[in-house]
Amino acid sequence: MSRTINLIVIHCAASPNGKVLGSASKSAAAVIDQWHAQRGFHRQPAAIAAYNPDLKAIGYHFVLDVDGSKSTGRALDEIGAHVAGHNANSIGICMVGTDQYSTAQWGALTSLVKSLLAKYPGVPVVGHRDRSPDLNGDGTIEPSEWTKTCPGFTVADWLAAGMKPQAKNVLAS
Repeated sequence: MSRTINLIVIHCAASPNGKVLGSASKSAAAVIDQWHAQRGFHRQPAAIAAYNPDLKAIGYHFVLDVDGSKSTGRALDEIGAHVAGHNANSIGICMVGTDQYSTAQWGALTSLVKSLLAKYPGVPVVGHRDRSPDLNGDGTIEPSEWTKTCPGFTVADWLAAGMKPQAKNVLAS
């Protein structure tokens, strides 16, 4: 299956900042897969058979752990389950943590987003919260309208700063 990608969405795992999610025996994506299974998410059998057959429920395409490791969830050609109303044509990236990320994670995010933008030129990159409904209809999604605070930083500011994070969003070394 081939699909048109018109959005890249950055998320957070809402896990403790600085705490590695994966382990020697289980990737961060595998941990999130368990969480998503508990929430009732599921992947289609053909998609499971074709890509990451041990992951039955994960909604994201990529997970970036605190140590900077990247694990895959769904295949890029597979519809995600990460942002209601926008899954059909988007790619979901999840950062382990809530609002502060390691320099290794920031580097991995920058590398991944640049790679995806090379493959899908001109596609907007947004945070999950940026896809909240515009409750007052003024054309701007303001903090008071966010249904989620994920990914804990303003993606537009990160992009405008040349993919350099604000100090408040970087874990102390």
